[in-house]
Amino acid sequence: QVQLVESGGGLVQAGGSLRLSCAASGLTFRSYAMGWFRQAPGKEREVVAGIRWAGSTYYVDSVKGRFTISRDNAKNTMYLQMNSLKPEDTAVYYCAARPTWSTRYWEYDYWGQGTQVTVSS
Repeated sequence: QVQLVESGGGLVQAGGSLRLSCAASGLTFRSYAMGWFRQAPGKEREVVAGIRWAGSTYYVDSVKGRFTISRDNAKNTMYLQMNSLKPEDTAVYYCAARPTWSTRYWEYDYWGQGTQVTVSS
């Protein structure tokens, strides 16, 4: 079955950096669009960044210039490099997969379990 496993979350001070990873199995990774989403307490899940199978990327405005999404199809792994972190970036971060890219979280077929990112001020 399909499994997505996130890692790399943690506690960091404002201005710091973290690198999230999403290891995929059970699907033809190179053929899927992949996305990072996040959900803060009491808020709706929102898109953060995405990368299509061909490599083109998408970023929500609030993370442009600070976050970088990438994928290594040979390792079936997606990454999110997060720099200049802000307290408002605090959330559970999820990776997700579907055949074509979408910003709408409810359209995704597969999800990881999430990893907590906490940014202290």
